[in-house]
Amino acid sequence: MKAQTIGGAVVVLALALFATDAQSGQGAGYFQLLDLFSEFRDFSEQDGPSDLADYGPAMAERFGTLQSFQERLAAFDVGGWPIAEQVDYHLVRGEMNGLEFALRVVRAWERDPAFYNLQGAGLGDVPELPLTGNTAAEFGGVLRSVPGYFEAARQNLGRGQIANIAGDFATLTLRDMQPEVDELADYLALVIRQHPSLATDAAAAGDAAQEYLDWLSANREAMIEPAGLGVENYNWLLKNVYLFPYTWEESRTIVHMEDNRVVTFLRLEENRNRDVPPLQPVTSQAEYRSRVLEALATIDRFIREQEIYTVPEFLVDDEYRQGRLEATSGAWPEKHDYFFNFSHREALMEETHELIGHHYDLLRQMNGTHPIRNAREHEGPYHQSVARWEGLAFAYEELLMHAGYLDGRSPHGREIVYEQAAFRTVRALSDLYMQAGEWNIAEAFEYSIANAPHGELLRGTNHLWNEVARTNLRMVGWHTQMVVGKVQFMKLLRDRSQQLGDDFVLKDFMDEFYALSALPMSLVRWQMTGYDDEIKKLW
Repeated sequence: MKAQTIGGAVVVLALALFATDAQSGQGAGYFQLLDLFSEFRDFSEQDGPSDLADYGPAMAERFGTLQSFQERLAAFDVGGWPIAEQVDYHLVRGEMNGLEFALRVVRAWERDPAFYNLQGAGLGDVPELPLTGNTAAEFGGVLRSVPGYFEAARQNLGRGQIANIAGDFATLTLRDMQPEVDELADYLALVIRQHPSLATDAAAAGDAAQEYLDWLSANREAMIEPAGLGVENYNWLLKNVYLFPYTWEESRTIVHMEDNRVVTFLRLEENRNRDVPPLQPVTSQAEYRSRVLEALATIDRFIREQEIYTVPEFLVDDEYRQGRLEATSGAWPEKHDYFFNFSHREALMEETHELIGHHYDLLRQMNGTHPIRNAREHEGPYHQSVARWEGLAFAYEELLMHAGYLDGRSPHGREIVYEQAAFRTVRALSDLYMQAGEWNIAEAFEYSIANAPHGELLRGTNHLWNEVARTNLRMVGWHTQMVVGKVQFMKLLRDRSQQLGDDFVLKDFMDEFYALSALPMSLVRWQMTGYDDEIKKLW
């Protein structure tokens, strides 16, 4: 939902739902926080300058305005607020820090050539041919602006210095954008034939897009700026944006330990199941669709029968199910992505991750009313809550196995749980070492192929490029948060169960967990347990 100033009655109701202290006593300070958050959201969602030549100065001005927001936030005295309200304060603080990180460190308009693309040039969604009415005149204006767009891009990147452009980003841009430019060239050829009055502008626009890629290719070796942000910046991001209680070094240790664990468990499962007939992969879309639908029914039945959590009426799989039906209705592809090599043998874990972990989480967010916590979808702006969002979805795959939802199915399914987990640790290690500047794309690829289960299936695939290169370089910390977020969830469950002792009930725990919304895991743990050891490290 879009952030806005909410009427007093709704705010009081929302706050009552999230307060943990009996004497909540929301004071004027908290309502001022709501107003500041609404004002900041309006500012942060503003578009960049229409003239690319002004981008650098505009971002500097934007950073100055951001600092004024941060100063106003820092002036709040929140020490006496109830924990629930302090949690909201830190959520806003992390979001402001996320914009700071984007402006001060990431600087995509200077470092990443993909910042300038066909969509930005106005050619992402081209009109259907033949052009009619005013469409031809409007499209002609778009075509005439394209050469200037890509010329400004070359001036902005690296602040005009090629060495300041991140080389791995250029590599990714060339790979991703060349097919789009080729498709555009075919489209513009039709424009030239059907609309001779646009021929000159259409040819110039197509040439400008291709010349931008040719410029990247010709200068690629001179682009020596690292794509990785370095350990110091990575640690700042973890602490101040993700509100993540671990450093790069601590995260590396946790991921390595998880990698040791899941690979060991995988080998033990393989040995235990050595005489069990192997799981047979599906051989058609119809068979795969049948297994997906069976998995969805199994998930729903298991959650209800085992009382994992309360299932509100709005948690329905209709939209998700329809999407899966559509995804499995086309032709059987000649080559599948890497994860399909596991789900085509046992679909339950993949569907659990996507249905419970993501689709249902999104429905919970959409049905929430809190003016700060529900003013976000998925992991929130700047990937603030990936550890909670992806960590929980990932955790479900293994934890529901231990809870029994693979009982009665082929025990080889347990191997798939650990095979998929081992690829997650490989991706996380690639994130850590690429961001530290210790690995480039090629080195991360070779490590992944050598260490992921059935890694040979990754070689040369789009999946490898997307998961190990694109996501790790442009969505910093995503895969690390997924793995460590799972560990954080188990730590929370342990802490809360130790607090409650014999009074601990899994369903109550999960209901309490979900009621707090998709926050960074450190904030969830603070509000659920009252333990402040992690937030002290982040404050």
